[in-house]
Amino acid sequence: MRFIRRRSLPLATSALGSHRPRQTVGLPQETVALATKPARPKSPHLFSGPLALHYRWSAAMTVSILHRATGSGMATLGALLLVWFLAALASGAETYATFRDVFTLSDGRLNILGWVIGVGLTFSLFQHMMSGIRHLVLDTGAAFELKLNRNLARLTFVGSTLLTLAFWLYVGTK
Repeated sequence: MRFIRRRSLPLATSALGSHRPRQTVGLPQETVALATKPARPKSPHLFSGPLALHYRWSAAMTVSILHRATGSGMATLGALLLVWFLAALASGAETYATFRDVFTLSDGRLNILGWVIGVGLTFSLFQHMMSGIRHLVLDTGAAFELKLNRNLARLTFVGSTLLTLAFWLYVGTK
């Protein structure tokens, strides 16, 4: 019993937070290796060196961030525009004309602000939708292979861009 107490005392005091240095003399190497703390993993958002991230930026990271940003953007800007549109519509022809004048030219075509908000909200909608479809596929347990996951993330950008382009080409022909 005295043997066990003498051998385990340095380990127990260091595990309990004692400030005394560990006594490793006479202990087997396996015991000393178990008693030493391994290096803690570094958080991915911490910098090492001159502003270098621990993880390389990937398409999946961008898709994840854009999914949140497009959802928030559509929820806030889209809701504000919808409320403004409905309030202008309910307030009469003069107020609705003011609403239309903000986004269109005198001949009825979209002005710069109308194009930026229109294309931006449309791209946000399609990007959010394509990212949601990607997440649905991932939730089924498919596409976890690294190459397929990477390609699927890139495909969300390509798909949302093509859908936005197709939508505005369709609207432009009407």
